[in-house]
Amino acid sequence: MLEMLINPKKAERRPWEMFFVGIFYSAVSILFVDWIFLGDTVLSQYTSILVITFATIFCIPFMYFLVKLEETKDIKIKKERVLIKEHGKAILALTYLFLGFIVGFSLLYILMPQSVTIQNFKAQIEQYCAINAPEDFSRCLKQYGLTSFVAVGQVTGQATGNLGHFLGILTNNVYVLIFILVFSLAFGAGAIFILAWNASVIAAAIGLFTNAQIKQLHIGLMRYLIHGIPELVAYYIGALAGGILSIAIIRHDFKNEKFWCVLRDSVDLIVIAIVVLIIAALIEVFVTPALF
Repeated sequence: MLEMLINPKKAERRPWEMFFVGIFYSAVSILFVDWIFLGDTVLSQYTSILVITFATIFCIPFMYFLVKLEETKDIKIKKERVLIKEHGKAILALTYLFLGFIVGFSLLYILMPQSVTIQNFKAQIEQYCAINAPEDFSRCLKQYGLTSFVAVGQVTGQATGNLGHFLGILTNNVYVLIFILVFSLAFGAGAIFILAWNASVIAAAIGLFTNAQIKQLHIGLMRYLIHGIPELVAYYIGALAGGILSIAIIRHDFKNEKFWCVLRDSVDLIVIAIVVLIIAALIEVFVTPALF
């Protein structure tokens, strides 16, 4: 029932509704996981991953039928400019869903007791420290109330200078995009897990940046969404490209002209995603630090 709150056609007509769906799904995921698993000796150690798992379960039917709808457009619409505009409706709906996840997870990070928050966002805080304090990873974990541990493959150094920082961020983001493409190609709607995970990491970063103070939430949102929105829009474009191609492979013969139309459209979307990632990395390195 919960996973069928909205259908893709309605979402494309009224994409802003997906914002509230994202908030609702994030809240239900955390509350459900805490109710069922927080008291369990073993599973309570993995609540931060279980939260993302349940958020993904809620979204998979919507994502699957949205990708099918976009693949149908690939077959019916011949003009490339019109087709990209039509895909833009789906990307906008997914962006609102992503924003809802971020706001929902951020609110729960701030409003819930600190001990519960640490459990719910343990993996996300670890990811935050791995990205922002790779040379002082253990101290970062302790600062936010987590037990220190030696991470396998932990980064031991950082690129210096704006250019090195830009290239490092862009390389990491391209790796994520490739992973999303492969994941969505192999599992169709499965890339939503990676996207929900990224939303939760941003929410944890916002919670840490604001020191879990609700009055600072708007500043935290601005701090991370300036570059976060284009970055995740690129990921959604990649997920859409991989998902469309996945369904096309299942439904069409490789010798069929329709398949090659879908393939060409997927390549166009991937190129757009890479361009958006470059813009997002430039904003993160040169614009965000100047404002905050």
